[in-house]
Amino acid sequence: MNQTETSPPARLDRISSRSELLAYLDEIGIATHTVDHPAVHTVAESSTVELALPGAHTKNLFLKDEKGALLLVIAKSSTKVDLKRVARHLGMGRLSFGKPDLMMEHLGVTPGSVTAFAVINDTQNRVRVVLDNELMADETVNCHPMENTATTNIAMRDLLRFIRGTGHDPEIMIVTGS
Repeated sequence: MNQTETSPPARLDRISSRSELLAYLDEIGIATHTVDHPAVHTVAESSTVELALPGAHTKNLFLKDEKGALLLVIAKSSTKVDLKRVARHLGMGRLSFGKPDLMMEHLGVTPGSVTAFAVINDTQNRVRVVLDNELMADETVNCHPMENTATTNIAMRDLLRFIRGTGHDPEIMIVTGS
């Protein structure tokens, strides 16, 4: 494994702000570019924000099944996620959206700010991470940096390194219907 593929060191404290996240990414040698914009709470709202960032824009679904298993689906903003397919493929029960207090407890973010970066706060590895197979084709992706007033562009390989460095092993799958 070369230097760019190694996982970053584990963190012991939570990251609760954009500045903490960006400082950590810089500390572990991951280059990013962040653009400020008005707050957006949904994919529909974010599509109205003109961003001069290359790469795929993401949407993130924080889900749980009836047994309490937690899931974060990271997909292209244009992808229509089939929750039944995802649950069936992962051997989970019926999926529903996780409540805001559960999201805050495990990811340290509020609705509208869910992001792939938030898995750094899931120190107990309760949240299973799924990446949309379609998203993998893009060299760079755009995610909120722990808040919905900015978007951060990151190389896909670096996002994968970051997620693995949090102790999560992302599952890559087709999340759309057949």
